[in-house]
Amino acid sequence: MRIARPTDQLERIVEFYETGLGLQRVGEFWDHDGYDGVMFGLPDKNYHLEFTSHVSGTPCPAPTKDNLLVFYLPNWDVITDVAKKLDDMGYPEVEAENPYWQDDSITIEDPDGWRVVLFCSTGL
Repeated sequence: MRIARPTDQLERIVEFYETGLGLQRVGEFWDHDGYDGVMFGLPDKNYHLEFTSHVSGTPCPAPTKDNLLVFYLPNWDVITDVAKKLDDMGYPEVEAENPYWQDDSITIEDPDGWRVVLFCSTGL
């Protein structure tokens, strides 16, 4: 499975997901019929998160504040480390729209305004 999303600021998106969140780049392509793209995922897994950009521009307005990409992380130490790194990069925590996410997670907006939730999975 691959979730693909256009962006008009691919470089900033790559920095957010690769440097900030620490996801692994598993593929990329450049100037394929005018498209550039980067895929993140886990080695040997068949699910990826792909971001694409077109030479003519691919504006991508953010959805509502309750459209989320949720990452289940093992403990609060990992969550706070990632959140601090993202905050230092200019991406501070934002208030979750849904109260469900307020207690066991931190919500952050990526460069396109899409919300990412860092959820503590120790209670699952």
